[in-house]
Amino acid sequence: MSDSKIASEAVDFLHSIASRRSFLKTAAATAVAGTALRACNTSAAQKTALKAKDASGGTTAPNPAPVTAASAAAAMDAMHEAGIKAFPAKTKGMGNQLLEPKIVNGVKTFEITASVMQWETAPGQMVEAWTYNEQVPGPQIRVKEGDHVKLTLHNKLPESTVIHFHGLELPNAMDGVPFITQPPIKSGESFTYDFVVPNAGSHMYHSHHNAAKQVGLGMLGAFIVEPRNPLPIERADVDHVMVLNDGMHGYTFNGKSFPATEPLKAKKGQKLRIRFMNEGMMIHPMHLHGMHMTVIAKDGWNQPAPWKCDTLNIAPGERWDVIVNCNNPGVWAFHCHILPHAESDHGMFGMVTALIVE
Repeated sequence: MSDSKIASEAVDFLHSIASRRSFLKTAAATAVAGTALRACNTSAAQKTALKAKDASGGTTAPNPAPVTAASAAAAMDAMHEAGIKAFPAKTKGMGNQLLEPKIVNGVKTFEITASVMQWETAPGQMVEAWTYNEQVPGPQIRVKEGDHVKLTLHNKLPESTVIHFHGLELPNAMDGVPFITQPPIKSGESFTYDFVVPNAGSHMYHSHHNAAKQVGLGMLGAFIVEPRNPLPIERADVDHVMVLNDGMHGYTFNGKSFPATEPLKAKKGQKLRIRFMNEGMMIHPMHLHGMHMTVIAKDGWNQPAPWKCDTLNIAPGERWDVIVNCNNPGVWAFHCHILPHAESDHGMFGMVTALIVE
């Protein structure tokens, strides 16, 4: 064999070694990046459980234990268990708090300030939020049919905004749609909405200006109008408002994701009224374990004949009112049944809570 051919083969051999080394480095980097990405989507409780199952002593240990199917399954079980045990997890801030009006000459007056802040959706998960009175959802407003209401919005956002009262059949000038019914409320300005409440029911208020962003970041709230003459079926021992959202904060109930969602609580024999409100951009079929729901109203209007279900599909903008006769004691799962909105291999997250019947 000639010297030139030997030299050529030697070069090819060295190139093959270099290529294999490059491949291994690339594969290792990809694996590390994938692990880091998964870690970012894991709650603090689940990370602790996963670390406890890591027999290698950490990613820098010299002799990591082999990952078997059994150990992977055990790690997944541990993450699921940790999430359940953390529920209900404490977080900073709580939305949907009742806002009491000031009575001025017989008029119920409310003050709402729109501003930007940091909001904790789940333990350790801080997000930017655009809020009403530094809450997500904004403060819950409850009035009666026929009340005279004045609501003043103070805009401290970096852009214009408005409030639309979703479901209320108001005079045109009070509908809150920029350049159709009013000028936008610019940053630093205020505007007062003034109206007599026309129709009872479960309604909402939210931004109608750059709404996909502003509502997705938290500018939404419940506006409940009590009827002057409630029907017997409407009377309940516990009244719970559940605002659904799927915007920039992920999948949330009342501004929180599991395990930080608020459980619903009732005593055996009590009647629970749930007011579902979908402020998101996706449908959410809400499923209750252990007991059925009796549907009594849609979009604030009483159903002509109440009907029963255990899974109720709630489209964007819809409000549904249901009654649950709490006759089955226990802790019952309550969640959106689009499963990627509620559960992954790391455990439950997002749109999951529980009904606790004592």
